[in-house]
Amino acid sequence: MTIGIDASRANRVYKTGTEWYSYYLIKNLAEIDHKNRYILYTDQPLAEELAQIVRQHKNFTARCLKWPSHYFWTLGRLSLEMLFRRPRVLFVPAHSIPLIHPRRTITTIHDIAFKREGGVYLEQTVDRGSHFWRSFLVSLIKHFSLFTGQGYKYDSTTYLDWSTRYALRHAKKIITVSNYTKEEIERTYQVRSGKITVIHNGYNNLLYRKNDEPAKLKATLEKYGLNFPYLLYVGRLEKKKNIPMLLEAFALLRENNPEIKTKLVLIGHAGFGYDEIKYIIEEYDLNSEVLLLGWVAEADLPYLHHGAQAFVFPSRHEGFGIPVIQALACGVPTAVSDIPVLREVAGEAALYFNKESKNDIAEKLKDIISDDKLRADLVRRGYERASHFSWRKCAEETLEAIKAL
Repeated sequence: MTIGIDASRANRVYKTGTEWYSYYLIKNLAEIDHKNRYILYTDQPLAEELAQIVRQHKNFTARCLKWPSHYFWTLGRLSLEMLFRRPRVLFVPAHSIPLIHPRRTITTIHDIAFKREGGVYLEQTVDRGSHFWRSFLVSLIKHFSLFTGQGYKYDSTTYLDWSTRYALRHAKKIITVSNYTKEEIERTYQVRSGKITVIHNGYNNLLYRKNDEPAKLKATLEKYGLNFPYLLYVGRLEKKKNIPMLLEAFALLRENNPEIKTKLVLIGHAGFGYDEIKYIIEEYDLNSEVLLLGWVAEADLPYLHHGAQAFVFPSRHEGFGIPVIQALACGVPTAVSDIPVLREVAGEAALYFNKESKNDIAEKLKDIISDDKLRADLVRRGYERASHFSWRKCAEETLEAIKAL
C-alpha cells in the first residue's frame, strides 16, 4: 500500500506542537513499518531530519512540490498532485486537507480553539502573499464552497471553520488527540462518533527524562544565563495561552511574597497579543524578573526543565498540551490551568488553578515553590503519568487507523 503524508509541517526548521507531532509520527512510522511505501510531500527541499529518514528507510521517498505562494500549499499544490498522482491513502497531520484528495484520506484535527476563543484570532490574516495569489486562491475556495454547501468569508476564524468543516465532511477518517477534543468536535459540528478516533500525542522519551547529566545541565543553564531560581513556561507567547494573566499573577506573587526571588522564564515564538505581554511586563516593572528566550532548540529544552523550580502552563484552551507531558517526564513540579483536556492529560500529576483568577494562580505558584512535600509528590506522580504516553504508541495506533481504511 502507498501512503502519502503531508510532511510540510514536519519539514519546518522552527517546530512547535503540530510540527513536532508531524515529525515524530513520520519518524516512528519509519521505524515500525517496513512493508508499506511512503511518500512525503513537502513545499520545500527536505531538511536534514527528514532527509535522514528517507536515506535510512528504502520504503520512504519524498516529493518537493513547488508553489508560488507561502500559503494554501495543501489546498492548492497538493490538490494538483492528488489530481495526477494520488497514493492509495493520504494522511494529513493537520486539519486542512487538499480540495482534491483520495477517497481514503485521513487527517488529524488537533483542536477547535478558534470556535471558543475566536477573539484571539480576529486580527490574524489567512494570507499575506501577493494580491494576485491571495485573490485567486480565495476565489478558488469560494467556488468549492458552493459544492460543499458552506459559505466562506476571508478572515482567519471563518477560514479555520470552513477548512475544518471541509475535512470533517470529506476525510474518510478523523484522528483527534484527546477525548475532550473529540467530544468538542462532535458537539460543535454534529459529527457521528464513529468517524473520529482518539490517539493521544506522545513525547520524546529519549530527551525528556530524569536528569542524569549534571555537567550538561550546568552548561545549558550557563548558556542562557540562568543562575537563579525560575518558573518555566514553554509554548507560544500569546493571549490564547493566557500569558497576560500569568504575568499579572506572577507580579502579584512577587508583591505579596517579597521573600520569593523566583523569576519567570518564557520560551516560545511571539503570537497574537504579544504587544500586550510586553506592555504588562513594562507596566509591572518586570523587565529584570521575566526572561523571554524566544524559540529554543529542542536539545536544550530538557535541561531548561531540569533547572526550573516548577513548570507552569496557564493555557485557556488546548487540544492536548504536549509541553505538560514533557515537563512531567522531566520530573518538574507542574501547575496548569484547570481545564478538562489538561485533567485528561495530566491526571493527578499536576497542581490545578483557575485560569481566570490571577489570585488563584499566584497562590498555587506560591504552593508549588514553597511546599517541599507537594513538590516531591508531584514529581513522583509526574514520572508515572508520563509513562502512559509515547510517540511510538501514537504511531502504532495511527498506522492501525490507516490500515483500517
